[in-house]
Amino acid sequence: MDNAQKSSKAGKSASEGLLKAASNDEAKTESKMGHDLAKGADRFEERSKSSDGKTAEAKQKR
Repeated sequence: MDNAQKSSKAGKSASEGLLKAASNDEAKTESKMGHDLAKGADRFEERSKSSDGKTAEAKQKR
């Protein structure tokens, strides 16, 4: 692997911190809402619908 593409220790540490912060934020949101957030394909569909009320499939049929 090329040295320019290797992750630095600081970069790895930063990414771990971001993942942990995102996980904590998701847990806080889920507890506030009283249910788990949709994951994977369900989340994609949920976000797609929320923007304009159409599913991703309907948008692609144009």
